Amino acid sequence: MVCEYGIEYEERKHGQLFTLKGAKEILAMLLSECEKTGLVDIKTNCEVKTITAIDEQGFQIATTLGYFEAESVVIASGGLSIPTLGGSGIGYEIAKQFGHHVYPTRAGLVPFTFSDSFKEVTTRLSGNAVDATLSNDLNAFTEALLFTHRGLSGPSSLQLSNYWDVGQSFKIDFLPSVDLHDYLKAKKHSQPKALLRTLLGEHFPKSVVVELQNLIWPELAETAIGQLSDEKLEHIATRLHAFEVKPSGTEGYRTAEVTLGGVDTTEVSSKTMESKKQKGLYFVGEILDVTGHLGGFNFQWAWSSAHAASEYV
Repeated sequence: MVCEYGIEYEERKHGQLFTLKGAKEILAMLLSECEKTGLVDIKTNCEVKTITAIDEQGFQIATTLGYFEAESVVIASGGLSIPTLGGSGIGYEIAKQFGHHVYPTRAGLVPFTFSDSFKEVTTRLSGNAVDATLSNDLNAFTEALLFTHRGLSGPSSLQLSNYWDVGQSFKIDFLPSVDLHDYLKAKKHSQPKALLRTLLGEHFPKSVVVELQNLIWPELAETAIGQLSDEKLEHIATRLHAFEVKPSGTEGYRTAEVTLGGVDTTEVSSKTMESKKQKGLYFVGEILDVTGHLGGFNFQWAWSSAHAASEYV
């Protein structure tokens, strides 16, 4: 369909496809397909107030534009993320109304914030990015790490936020592609008069190296690597590979790309997406307790689950 509409796209890593001119072309394509059917009537500025089951006849939906009746209702209201774009909890309220269990929700794929001295570091480095591995006991992600005025963002941070909770710490490997202990020992012999920040400047922006120096080896800033013991180099390498930080929180739903938690999937048919508790009621997309990694997987889930429901509505 994308090709039929002449929409240009490119393939990036992991088989992800991105349009070259933005999402507007996709929206226009979908609206055009709806118009072709002659069966789709899109209402805007229409707030749903209540949904009531009418015996075996379907549902009555009370809205700000009046009452509507339907044999089936599909809840595709999304989660609580980015409320300025319409995110709300109405879907969860409807699910609970019809007896569904809703797992507690929280912001996912969201930047970390800090309130300790590390925030001063991220503020000074705001706009800088490095390839790093962020890890905790549950998972690890090696992707770009972005420093911000509030804390840490970028793909690696967003990914790990799905596996983090308040009060927990995680580790940053600032150079996962290099065995720093071996690298520094080799440099000790080949460039004994060099400073650590000079050597690490081959791998990081200068401003990042300076901050790492102030955090990990401030007292050795002007000491040549040849004067450092192997034990000291190993200690520095270990800190750079496993620097522990403890966020104070996240930026919350305001900037979260997804909402974790939602309607219990065991109470919904995996084939039709129909509620097992209320005939004719369907749940698709983010309203369900399904969350994918960064990179279009959550969009794919929304479209795939919606397609499954459309085959039976």
